[in-house]
Amino acid sequence: MTRLLVAAGGGGDVIGTTLVHHALHGDEPAVVLSYSWERLVVDPVPGPRAERDFAHLRPLTPHLSQITADSSAIAPAGSTLPRLAAELPISLGLLSPYGGVPLLARQITEAAEKYAVDEVTVVDVGGDVFARGDEPTLLSPLPDALVIAACATAGVPAVLRLAGPGLDGEIPEADLLPDMGSDHLTLTGADTRGVEHVFDWHPSEASALLAAAAHGLRGGCVVRDTGRPVFLTDASARVHRIAVDRVLHRNRLAHALYSGAVDSLHGAEKVSRDVCGFSELQRERDRSLGLAHESWSSRSVNEALDDVDARLRHLRSSNPGARYVTFRCLAEGLGLTGAAAQTLRARLIEQRPGQCAGPLFCLTSP
Repeated sequence: MTRLLVAAGGGGDVIGTTLVHHALHGDEPAVVLSYSWERLVVDPVPGPRAERDFAHLRPLTPHLSQITADSSAIAPAGSTLPRLAAELPISLGLLSPYGGVPLLARQITEAAEKYAVDEVTVVDVGGDVFARGDEPTLLSPLPDALVIAACATAGVPAVLRLAGPGLDGEIPEADLLPDMGSDHLTLTGADTRGVEHVFDWHPSEASALLAAAAHGLRGGCVVRDTGRPVFLTDASARVHRIAVDRVLHRNRLAHALYSGAVDSLHGAEKVSRDVCGFSELQRERDRSLGLAHESWSSRSVNEALDDVDARLRHLRSSNPGARYVTFRCLAEGLGLTGAAAQTLRARLIEQRPGQCAGPLFCLTSP
């Protein structure tokens, strides 16, 4: 049978969702619904992408389009979803938050009816979907909250699979675990086989950390998104099963969106300001304006390689106890993004294989 899953946060959560699906159901067919809502390093246009931002989408249901390997984001927008559709063993549907909770609910309902599924599985890597909304480290609650509100509205049986508690660097593992219960599975290295090649080019840090935890890596890892280490523990490889009703009760933003049947992204942003005290969309807009006045270094990959050891020393001194760094964090710290960052990764793997730890890089030589 075909399984229907929702990648709650968009972007890199598609990778984590594919990993979780394989752990749960092996090679069974899967349809993953996801936003195209990505970091500015991938998509310089703030906010999520809509159907109008893509070429060559394929109709999936009356209100839901499929992203395929032939799809592409229309410049200046960017998206990793078409390449993920080409490289991952899933079918990929594009969620649109612009119609708020009602449209998302309709998209989920139509997909559930098309594939005759008994249950929808929502997957979140890290756990901000299980936030209350007042945590000082919370950064991006809106995409996840909209998905939970939409699932509750759709009326289709749904369950949350929270993978790698704390790995997104937003809500610490210690704050999540006491309320998550004991219903979980533990990922292994075998579960990552279908996604490992994606980390050669995809900048996702949370999903990379999830794969690293599944391979047994433990200890602190410096990440780009928060500037502080995320710690890999035995709990980092877990995937917890939580009823969506429990999530809706705990997540005050999701509950407000659901109870208000908020029918636009603009309205959802206002609710986020009221409940959480900030708008991540506004933060994206502000950051985008800042990036417009910044210029990345024109240095070559060879120049960056010459500075690797100095950069690693700085990271070690700034983050005592950390053992790893994500390739994205290392590359951006050296002034490289995009294709240049991918080349740096490939060269480091070739030249320093002893420091490569799956999707992560060791801060010290073996």
